[in-house]
Parts: sequence; C-alpha cells; structure tokens
Amino acid sequence: MTPSSPPPPPALDDTASGGAFAWYTTLGAKGRKAFKGAFLGYALDSYDFWVLPLGLVAIAATFALNPAETGLLATTTLVFSAFGGILAGVLADRIGRSRTLMVTVVTYAVFTALCGVAQNYELLLVFRALQGLGFGGEWAAGAILVAEYAQARHRGRAVAMIQSSWAVGWGVAVLASTLVFSLAPQDVAWRLLFFTGALPALLVIYVRRHVTDAPAAGLSRERAPRASILTIFGPGLARRTFFASLLATGVQGGYYTLATWVPTYLKTERDLSVIGTGGYLAFLITGAFCGYLTGGHFTDKIGRKNTFALFAVLSGALILLYTQLPATANAYVLFLGFPLGFCSSAIFSGFGAYLAELYPAHIRGTGQGFTYNVGRGIGAFFPTAIGFLATTFSVGGAMVFGAMAYGIALLALLGLPETRASELT
Repeated sequence: MTPSSPPPPPALDDTASGGAFAWYTTLGAKGRKAFKGAFLGYALDSYDFWVLPLGLVAIAATFALNPAETGLLATTTLVFSAFGGILAGVLADRIGRSRTLMVTVVTYAVFTALCGVAQNYELLLVFRALQGLGFGGEWAAGAILVAEYAQARHRGRAVAMIQSSWAVGWGVAVLASTLVFSLAPQDVAWRLLFFTGALPALLVIYVRRHVTDAPAAGLSRERAPRASILTIFGPGLARRTFFASLLATGVQGGYYTLATWVPTYLKTERDLSVIGTGGYLAFLITGAFCGYLTGGHFTDKIGRKNTFALFAVLSGALILLYTQLPATANAYVLFLGFPLGFCSSAIFSGFGAYLAELYPAHIRGTGQGFTYNVGRGIGAFFPTAIGFLATTFSVGGAMVFGAMAYGIALLALLGLPETRASELT
C-alpha cells in the first residue's frame, strides 16, 4: 500500500472482535444493561399491542361492530402512536433516552389495562388511542439508546436484536390469548387479556436503577444548541426526512395489514378455532423471530438499502400467496406463515440502526422518532382501508392492498443514502 492509498474499509467479520456475540460483548457493562432494558421494553410493548388484534373477534361481537369499526380500533392506536413516537423522540433529545423509556412504558401499560374496563366502543377507542402514545414512543427511545452504545460494525445486529423482542412479546400474547379464551367466555376473556397489559409497568423499576444513556448522548445534549423539530427539515436533512418517512410508511403499512387482519382472516375465512389459529400464528411468529435476527446480519453484511429492497419484494409476494390460496389449501397456508413472518419482520431489522445513522446526535431522537412514527401513522390507514374493502370483498381479498405498501418502500429507497458502518457523531 502506498502512503497515498486510502485506508481499507472496516472489516465486517466477527472473528476479530469476539465471535458471533461481539455485537453484545462490545456494548460494555452499561450498554448491556441498556440492551436488557430496551429488549424487555419492546417485548412488552409488543405484548400490549397484540392483545387488541388477538381479541378483535370477541370485541366486535361484544359491541356489535362492523369490519370498518373494527379496523378503526387498530388505526386509532397506530395514528396516536405516531404522535407518541414523535413526542418521545423530542423528549429523548431533551431529557435523555432512559428517562423517556420509563415514561413510555408506564403510559402504554396503564392504558392497556384500562381498555379492559371499557363499557362501550367509544371509550375503548379513547383508551386505545392513549395507549398508542406510549406504544409509539418506546421504540424511539430504546432503539437510539442501544444504537449509541453499539460499535458501527455491529450496530445493525445489536439493534436488530432489540427488534426481535417484538416477536417474543407477540408469542407470549398468543399463548396468553389461547389460555384466557380457553378458560373464560369470550366477552370476559378479551377484558382479562387487556388487564394483563398492566404488568410491563414493573419494568420501570429495572430501568430506573440500572439503565443510563451512552456518555456521548449526554455530552451532545450539553454542548449542542437545543434543536426544534423543524431542524430535521433544514438544509441537508429535509430530503432524508421525507424519504425515510416514506420508507417507514410502506414497510409499516404492509406489516400492520398483517398484524391487524391475519387473526380475523384465519378465524373467519379459514374457519379455524382459537386454538387452531394459535398453531398457524406459531409458524408466523417463529418466522418473525428468525427474520429479525437474520435481518440484522443482512444489514451489516450487504447494507441497509439492499436489505430493505430484498425483503420488501419478498414480503409483498408472500402476502399475495398467503391470502389467495384456495380454502382447501390450509396446510400450505400453515407452512407459508414461516416465510411470511420471516420476511415481513426481517425488513424491520435495519430501521433502528439506519435512522440513527441518518441524523447527528443532538437531533437523533427527533429525526428517528419523527420519520418512523409518521410512517406508522400514515401506514395505519392501511388496516382501516382493508376494513372498508372487506365489506365488498373478502378479508383475504382486501389484504392484497397491503402488498402494495411494499412498493412504496421500494420507491423511497431511491432518495436515501447507504450508511453501513457509519460512525455515530
């Protein structure tokens, strides 16, 4: 190598820095505590989200809801989660990542439990909206918290592991739902399921005692001028903010189509019982967990944008297959759940690292919270649109609309840079 030759790019193999678990060991003692707090927070966040889709059929029967009203419950949660995520992003830059994490956990836990006492549809809608504020905010705080502790070469995998906790919470929610609906009549069971959503509030005790922000994040808050949300639309950032929001819209529009309507689709159009539905969801959830883990490796190996593009194409194609197979093909639908869960979850693995890398430290929370959650808020209208379409078409037929969301994600990538192995400044 001549003196004028550029240095080689950083190696992306694991052998030089601790093996397959280097993403965890290199976090340091404080980083590992932050990882545990964020992992549990997002798993419990997932649990409190999933109790609604898993109880939708029973809730619809209790309050005599039509498909459009049923879909509005999910959309309201997601729209308000967008506001919660944006607010949490700003708070993360103002009061710190760990403090914001505690605020969001208490919010989603309290209002999930209150959903269980709702005496009418309107009150349930209000409680679910307020639950969405905490639900949307938790990811914004937890993902940044871990991203700032992680080394650049391992950041994709470290934050993807946080994302994988979504599948853990989903799986626990399915088990709880199967148990509760087996033991109690459905008009009582869905309320009991919501009551269990209060348990995540206990996590605050751990976060309060053990979790602190990365030193660089605290230093940035002290030295950098206090930024407003308008800063992310300033010179050099407005384009990133627009296309990152569009990317999040496409990915989440497709995902929340599945999250909201698959349980109903399996029960009403595949004629499965609650226990039978649990078996189908087991394949979907197992695939999701594997997808989150594998997606993290893809983002570090082939880049953030290539990973988004690959799994957007596969997810859209698999939604079409999953929903359009004939009623006699339930066995194929069962096994298709694994690749569908894998691809629709693997695409999320890069978000935490990628959005953190798009913005400087003093507005990282604001940028990440805004783009991800604006995408969530707009993407939330996909479940409602499917609810309206289902009154004319079948639920499975309407879900084809969700596959179109992944095309939006592909278009968004054209306006975004690649950030693999970037150092967080």
